[in-house]
Amino acid sequence: MADWVLHVDLDQFIAAVEVLRDPSLRGKPVVVGGNGDPTERAVVATASYEAREFGVRSGMPLRTAFKKLPDAVFLPADHALYEAASADVMAVLRSFPVVVEVMGWDEAFVGASCADPFELARSLQAAVLDATGLHCSVGIGDNKLRAKIATEFGKPAGVFQLTRENWVEVMGHRPTSALWGIGGKTERKLSELGISTVTDLASAPVDALAERFGPRMGPYFRTVALGAGDTVVSATPWVVKSRSHEKTFQQDLASLEDIRREVVALAHQVAADVVAEGRPAVRVGVKVRFVPFFTKVRAMKLPAPTSSASELAAAALEVLDRFEHGRAVRLLGVRAEFSEDRVEPSASSSTY
Repeated sequence: MADWVLHVDLDQFIAAVEVLRDPSLRGKPVVVGGNGDPTERAVVATASYEAREFGVRSGMPLRTAFKKLPDAVFLPADHALYEAASADVMAVLRSFPVVVEVMGWDEAFVGASCADPFELARSLQAAVLDATGLHCSVGIGDNKLRAKIATEFGKPAGVFQLTRENWVEVMGHRPTSALWGIGGKTERKLSELGISTVTDLASAPVDALAERFGPRMGPYFRTVALGAGDTVVSATPWVVKSRSHEKTFQQDLASLEDIRREVVALAHQVAADVVAEGRPAVRVGVKVRFVPFFTKVRAMKLPAPTSSASELAAAALEVLDRFEHGRAVRLLGVRAEFSEDRVEPSASSSTY
């Protein structure tokens, strides 16, 4: 018997749920996002594998997706449906003698002590498929980081194991963007330092990384390249960290008065969610997407926790004033953040 961390990731989750609702969509390119109208401004929430073959990706403007694949089926997002499907999947995972840590609608870490993690992974896949009709991929690791990355090698509907023993063989030659938490911008900055692969990053001088990325993130990136990660899977219920609303405008907003009015309206929507959550907000953030597609985010800590719509709106306007205005606006968002009241387990460890 040994302790293992498994990462369960539902394949093309949102698109798969839509196919379950309408089986006639099976095998067709499906794109979900916004109101489902590709002529409107919105972004792709998810795309089926059939749509991804044509270059359609999450976060892409729907209009761009339509240009790439005009014959795709475009559908509006149905959050309530996806939440219900996710809850069913997590209930299946919890029916096993394991610890389940939910990470979102479509993924969870599973902590287990077993002799054969592959057998457990396949049992989880079969149970989820039988109960919900959804396929999932499973990554097996000796910590969360390796399990999470392993899932990508198992997609779709497969199982892959990544541990200390095969880390260098599997990951060493890959670009730094293959690591969890390192995106394109960080990859380019690392490249400027002559760091292109995971092995390069794992052997990079900590001082040089700290100078370029800061005393916390620099050393952290090197630790990730070594494959280090948390081994503790916690069953502590996931707690929402924030509530937000955003709006994409079909016509750009050029007037600051119009922009302020929309921010106030969004803040009031967020306030209603804050009240429903039963916890006051401690920070307020504002997102502005300027024309043509330039996004900035600002935030501030509130003087005191509050659920008041007027106070949240006033704070959002104060944050809005921190932006440099002059360009037209195509999207606005307001976010209220709660205090971090999730209690983490006292024991934690990492493995290399």
